[in-house]
Amino acid sequence: MTRQIRCPVASSLDVVGDRWTLLIVRDLLRGRTRFADFRESVEGIPPSILSGRLKLLEEHGIVRRRFYSQHPPRAEYILTAKGHGLGVVVGALASWGEKYAESDLSLVDGECGHGLDVVYHCPTCQRESPRRRVRLTGSATA
Repeated sequence: MTRQIRCPVASSLDVVGDRWTLLIVRDLLRGRTRFADFRESVEGIPPSILSGRLKLLEEHGIVRRRFYSQHPPRAEYILTAKGHGLGVVVGALASWGEKYAESDLSLVDGECGHGLDVVYHCPTCQRESPRRRVRLTGSATA
């Protein structure tokens, strides 16, 4: 699809914006790596859809496929650095879901166990940016 304006939200959704892909990424972030693991944890995903989504994630450099058995051929999927970057997206969705949707899980710090907020951070100024200051604008060249 060709757009007049390349919006980063729309471009991201082209890759991960379907019903299943971020659930697969969620499980990769939680340490699951094998097809059978995803079939169990991503409730209701048909095998053909799962296979297609894993191929899409591999094509976009979000996961890397590694064979752990040759006979029969069996693969596991490992998040790349690009894939780990989606962790903040999954975290933001989890945080939103805790507040506004039904959920049985919480986003917590693995050491202290306290709940977490996903925040905006300016790496240049080394400070948090409150949501009221955040804007989506033309190219960020400043």
